[in-house]
Amino acid sequence: MKTATRRSVRKKRTPKKVIGSYETIKQFNGKQYVGMQIGRSHKWYYDKGEWKDKKITPDLWEIHYAVTKRRAGKAPKGSGAPVGTGYHWYIMAHQEVIKLNADDYTTVLSGVKYKIAHKRTAKGNWSASAAAQRKTLLSFMKEMVAQLEKAAVPLKFTYNEVAYKGEGIPVPGTCTESVCYDLDINLNGRHIGMLHRLKNNWKIEGTEDEKFANAIGEIVTLWYE
Repeated sequence: MKTATRRSVRKKRTPKKVIGSYETIKQFNGKQYVGMQIGRSHKWYYDKGEWKDKKITPDLWEIHYAVTKRRAGKAPKGSGAPVGTGYHWYIMAHQEVIKLNADDYTTVLSGVKYKIAHKRTAKGNWSASAAAQRKTLLSFMKEMVAQLEKAAVPLKFTYNEVAYKGEGIPVPGTCTESVCYDLDINLNGRHIGMLHRLKNNWKIEGTEDEKFANAIGEIVTLWYE
């Protein structure tokens, strides 16, 4: 009976590798970083929140959104950032909206978010001043503009008897030796999503058809060869 109890306790213990993995120093394209490993992802559920729009020019709107987000599943005990940690993200995204009736719309938001600053629990203050955060944001935007000004990967193909034409825009900071396998995909005038190369195939978040993603991935691969 005692042996069974010990075994059950052992199963509940969190591996040291999980506990220490968040703060472990890692490498990406010659740059050091800590936190979640590149390529991994989180899934969240958002409570009923409040989104406000305010029109400030013919094409520019101010937005404000406040909500609690909850992890889908449970985080391994001892993993991730400590409670009280804060983040300042800058979001650059596509929002596709289709009106259903007088009061309802479908909406899909897809894009990128860039960390401007963080706040550690122990220190209680942010990692950068307002001026430093502005410089970081400016540097990120310049990198985005520079990438948009470069030639995109042309996409033209037929899939399931539908002709597609568009382009893939490489995501800044993800390219290695001028080869980019993370691209923002636009086809037939519509934003499709972010294309990622996995170990044995390709994936577009929000698109369940793996063959469709692979068809685009094959064109991208040929473009860089």
